[in-house]
Amino acid sequence: MSIGTLLDGQGRLAECGWGVAEVRRYDRAAIRASGWRIKEWDYYCILTDDHALALTVADNGYLGFLGMSWIDFKRARAINHGAIRPFPFGRMQMPASADAGEIVQSRGGIDLAFRHEPNGRRLTFAAPGFDGGRGLSGEIVLAQPADDRMVIATPFNDAPHAFYYNQKINCMPATGYAVLGGERIDFSPDSAFGGLDWGRGVWTWDNTWYWGSASGLHQGQRFGFNIGHGFGDTSAASENMLFLDGRAHKLDEVTFHLPEGPLDRADWRFTSNDGRFEMTFTPIVDRADRVKIGPFLTDQHQVFGRYSGRAVLDDGTVLQIDGLTGFAEQVHNKW
Repeated sequence: MSIGTLLDGQGRLAECGWGVAEVRRYDRAAIRASGWRIKEWDYYCILTDDHALALTVADNGYLGFLGMSWIDFKRARAINHGAIRPFPFGRMQMPASADAGEIVQSRGGIDLAFRHEPNGRRLTFAAPGFDGGRGLSGEIVLAQPADDRMVIATPFNDAPHAFYYNQKINCMPATGYAVLGGERIDFSPDSAFGGLDWGRGVWTWDNTWYWGSASGLHQGQRFGFNIGHGFGDTSAASENMLFLDGRAHKLDEVTFHLPEGPLDRADWRFTSNDGRFEMTFTPIVDRADRVKIGPFLTDQHQVFGRYSGRAVLDDGTVLQIDGLTGFAEQVHNKW
């Protein structure tokens, strides 16, 4: 497969649209925008029916971030732990590809490493100060079969040098362990599945996005989905996609119907203009985080819970989904 450049000589997207593989090459040096606007991150989330683990490394220009979160569904508790690096402006050396390059970062008592290996990824993490000193550490290997993924190149209206290049990889079987407060929790590939959100781009100042994702099993086959909007001008393509046994099934537009009041107190609903995604999402816990530094703001509500409803594959096959673990989020950034 030939891979073309993401940006043209003027720093604009060479082509807008979606794919199921990395067919465009990101090059930070080709960007024609202020370093304050460049945002680069790798976010992993490993889901089971009992808990979730989220790991983040981000270089957002003026601010770098390392994050670890543990979400306990039985206790409806989410614990966040993070460290910041002021003004990295690319010095965190985030890889230009989702399929190559290593991330090894240490800051503020947090050690994170995301490494590639044959047919998979190895995630190692440690934070002795997590949850008031209980500590969280571990190692997880995500198997990566030759699956389709969601890849999208999206422009922003009225900002010709702004873009978002995003890859989402769902349903990676997870093997490994985490140690939380001295207790070891094992991850088994028949019940634990990882997802990667790989984002690179130039963002406008004030944005609100909505994202939903799930990975698990449906009748013994790996099944998941990615849905979302608010990541730029999606008139050329949406990022809505189903995944069954490694193959992608493209959806059109999905509408998020959020509850009134707190986002973890009532069900969310999702509908699609093509009738192929009709879901109810029942919240368990809101992994909320809000940081305001001067004019900068990030206000995040990543709500974990269960999806139930129907999803329709490209060939018209209807899947009845009952209690699939995932999350849905609303995030507002001024950055």
